Amino acid sequence: MGALTIVAKYLIIANVEVQGTVEKYDIIGALFSQTEGLLGNELDLRELQMSGRIGRIEVETEYKGDKTVGKVYIPSNLDRYETALVAAMIETVDKVGPYNARVQVVEIKDLREEKRKKIFDRARELLKLVEHEALPDTKELITKFMESIRETEVIEYGPEKLPAGPEVDTADTVIIVEGRADVLNLVKHGFKNVIGLGGSSGGVPKTVIELSKKKTTIAFVDGDRGGEMLLKELLKYADIDYIARAPPGKEVEQLTAKEITKALRNKIPAEEYLASLEKRERKMIEEARQAQAQQEIPQAQAIEVPIQEQPQQVEKVQVTPQPQPAQSTPLTAQSQATPQQVPQPQQLSPEFPQLPPNVIDEMKKLGGTLEAIIYDDHWTEVKRIPVRDLVDTLQQLPNAYAVVFDGVCTQRLVDVASSKGVKLLIMSRVGNITKVPTDMLIMTIDEYLSKVSAGTK
Repeated sequence: MGALTIVAKYLIIANVEVQGTVEKYDIIGALFSQTEGLLGNELDLRELQMSGRIGRIEVETEYKGDKTVGKVYIPSNLDRYETALVAAMIETVDKVGPYNARVQVVEIKDLREEKRKKIFDRARELLKLVEHEALPDTKELITKFMESIRETEVIEYGPEKLPAGPEVDTADTVIIVEGRADVLNLVKHGFKNVIGLGGSSGGVPKTVIELSKKKTTIAFVDGDRGGEMLLKELLKYADIDYIARAPPGKEVEQLTAKEITKALRNKIPAEEYLASLEKRERKMIEEARQAQAQQEIPQAQAIEVPIQEQPQQVEKVQVTPQPQPAQSTPLTAQSQATPQQVPQPQQLSPEFPQLPPNVIDEMKKLGGTLEAIIYDDHWTEVKRIPVRDLVDTLQQLPNAYAVVFDGVCTQRLVDVASSKGVKLLIMSRVGNITKVPTDMLIMTIDEYLSKVSAGTK
């Protein structure tokens, strides 16, 4: 086969068989003449060859008795679809001179793939020439290159110059992590709506607090004690919507793409996390109290301490062995039930709503259900839903007046409820709330039931 006259992408290879003795130029002539105008001027072999889109047609022949057999090579610079059409077109040739003929395409080679193979083979040979210099391999170079690219994707955000992904400003949802290494790992795996706290011990940056008020936020922390401590700090100052944790004992900066995706997919609402945390803390306090009671010496002075702490148990079983002021009972009980939460009595209105008996009965049954009940201004139940859906549901309801729920009241919930005209929120726990509308009353279920109990005595 002779040299090709164009730099071709593909090579059409066909077998040819003629029932007589012919020359190479007879076969080439038959290809041109019998396909002329068959697929229009744009795919005419002669026109294609003149424009350089088809190269010089080569033919190899040999004689077998009174037959001529051989191969036809047609280099093509067309795209793969047009090349396939040309290949199918030459199979229509059935005469060479006076003799019957048959043309059958057996292969269309991608010449660029062959070139790539030669490049790789040659590169392997050349690599051996420099192996003695102990150069890093290609994978290592590519890894370093990709890391340098990712470094440039991490930006400095806000006055504190916090490490962040390039989409933290435009995304509707922001992932909050601890430090720069966590941000780098998430950006590396395609999560670019991420911001770090900077890794400092100076508390939650103001930039993160402001972002949490405007966007849906996911706090993504390590799966150890340090992660829990960071979560408590975040939940105290920022408006966090969801919680995601790394697997136990692992840090966010160590996670693979699969582990990151799984952790974010398994995120839980912040209210649900706080409720579970409160139950765990109550259990620990109760266990510690029982252990202390077993070790105490029965002396009069030692007995006085648990008597002062008795409101915790009184509030849980609705029994008051000794009379106490009605105003102090709820706050005392709440502060003992959640020792890490700062009481916020300034959020409670001096007014005390008289709820219908059926509403009070439903309120007593809510403990541990993580459910919310929405009422209208006639105390008709509008909807009963999981707490995690409360914010979204309120945004769609036109007639909500009061909400009673087994969960944590957040600033975001207060804002949404206020915008929908809700006047009363009664929940199992008050979270970090800094602003309460003057026409809204917020109190815990325990506080309400304690006041009801005190009022009936």
